[in-house]
Amino acid sequence: MDKMEKASEKKKGFVKEFTDFLQTFGVIGLAIGFVIGVASSAVVNSLVKDLINPIVGLVLPTGNLASLNATVTSPVSGKPSVFLYGDFISQVIYFIVIALVVFLMYKQLKHMGLAKL
Repeated sequence: MDKMEKASEKKKGFVKEFTDFLQTFGVIGLAIGFVIGVASSAVVNSLVKDLINPIVGLVLPTGNLASLNATVTSPVSGKPSVFLYGDFISQVIYFIVIALVVFLMYKQLKHMGLAKL
């Protein structure tokens, strides 16, 4: 019986330690933030791909920002290399919009007194 009681105490200790970990490090809040971040990432991705890129594409000769590229032929092998700088610019715009959304969310949380940075 003595060994069973110690095992039971050890289990309670582990469960207690785990719940303390969750509370101390805000893992639940982190998980919720991650899920919201994934969802907002999909919205921002659609915003950039479906709205911003076509608007920018109106003034481009190709009509599509993501399709801008430069082809350089290697003098050694004679094979062409394609640099997709339009796609890179799209990803930079995507990053800037995500950073702006995170900043605005932080400002709102700070205004409500929930941000601790």
